Amino acid sequence: MDDQDVISRINELADEEHTLFQKESRGDASDQDRERLKDLGVSLDQCWDLLHQRRARRSAGLDPDDASVRDEGTVEGYVN
Repeated sequence: MDDQDVISRINELADEEHTLFQKESRGDASDQDRERLKDLGVSLDQCWDLLHQRRARRSAGLDPDDASVRDEGTVEGYVN
Protein backbone atom coordinates (compact mmCIF):
# COMPACT_ATOMS: atom_id res chain seq x y z
CA MET A 1 0.00 0.00 0.00
CA ASP A 2 1.55 3.31 -1.03
CA ASP A 3 0.78 6.81 0.24
CA GLN A 4 -1.88 7.40 -2.40
CA ASP A 5 -3.65 4.17 -1.40
CA VAL A 6 -3.67 5.32 2.23
CA ILE A 7 -4.99 8.76 1.25
CA SER A 8 -7.72 7.17 -0.88
CA ARG A 9 -8.74 4.98 2.05
CA ILE A 10 -8.81 8.01 4.36
CA ASN A 11 -11.10 9.78 1.90
CA GLU A 12 -13.42 6.77 1.65
CA LEU A 13 -13.67 6.47 5.43
CA ALA A 14 -14.17 10.22 5.87
CA ASP A 15 -16.99 10.21 3.30
CA GLU A 16 -18.75 7.40 5.15
CA GLU A 17 -18.19 9.17 8.46
CA HIS A 18 -19.66 12.39 7.05
CA THR A 19 -22.76 10.53 5.84
CA LEU A 20 -23.27 8.97 9.26
CA PHE A 21 -22.71 12.32 11.03
CA GLN A 22 -25.46 13.81 8.85
CA LYS A 23 -27.75 10.92 9.73
CA GLU A 24 -26.94 11.41 13.42
CA SER A 25 -27.63 15.15 13.26
CA ARG A 26 -31.09 14.45 11.80
CA GLY A 27 -31.78 12.00 14.61
CA ASP A 28 -31.98 9.10 12.14
CA ALA A 29 -28.92 7.14 13.29
CA SER A 30 -29.36 3.66 14.68
CA ASP A 31 -27.24 2.07 17.40
CA GLN A 32 -25.44 0.24 14.59
CA ASP A 33 -24.71 3.58 12.87
CA ARG A 34 -23.29 5.03 16.09
CA GLU A 35 -21.11 1.95 16.58
CA ARG A 36 -19.91 2.26 12.98
CA LEU A 37 -19.01 5.91 13.65
CA LYS A 38 -16.78 4.81 16.52
CA ASP A 39 -15.15 2.17 14.31
CA LEU A 40 -14.62 4.71 11.54
CA GLY A 41 -12.90 7.06 13.98
CA VAL A 42 -10.44 4.33 14.94
CA SER A 43 -9.84 3.32 11.32
CA LEU A 44 -9.23 6.93 10.32
CA ASP A 45 -6.77 7.40 13.18
CA GLN A 46 -4.95 4.23 12.11
CA CYS A 47 -4.75 5.40 8.49
CA TRP A 48 -3.46 8.84 9.46
CA ASP A 49 -0.91 7.23 11.75
CA LEU A 50 0.23 4.92 8.95
CA LEU A 51 0.58 7.85 6.56
CA HIS A 52 2.62 9.79 9.14
CA GLN A 53 4.83 6.74 9.72
CA ARG A 54 5.43 6.32 5.99
CA ARG A 55 6.34 9.97 5.55
CA ALA A 56 8.62 9.97 8.59
CA ARG A 57 10.40 6.83 7.44
CA ARG A 58 10.89 8.29 3.96
CA SER A 59 12.17 11.54 5.44
CA ALA A 60 14.66 9.59 7.56
CA GLY A 61 15.93 7.67 4.52
CA LEU A 62 14.17 4.47 5.55
CA ASP A 63 11.78 2.28 3.58
CA PRO A 64 8.21 3.59 3.97
CA ASP A 65 6.90 0.12 3.16
CA ASP A 66 8.20 -1.05 6.54
CA ALA A 67 5.57 1.10 8.27
CA SER A 68 2.64 -0.86 9.66
CA VAL A 69 -0.86 -0.25 10.98
CA ARG A 70 -0.75 0.13 14.73
CA ASP A 71 -3.41 -1.29 17.03
CA GLU A 72 -6.35 0.71 18.35
CA GLY A 73 -4.85 1.04 21.83
CA THR A 74 -1.78 2.72 20.41
CA VAL A 75 -3.41 5.17 18.00
CA GLU A 76 -6.24 6.05 20.38
CA GLY A 77 -3.79 6.52 23.25
CA TYR A 78 -1.87 9.42 21.73
CA VAL A 79 -1.93 12.66 23.70
CA ASN A 80 -1.65 15.96 21.85
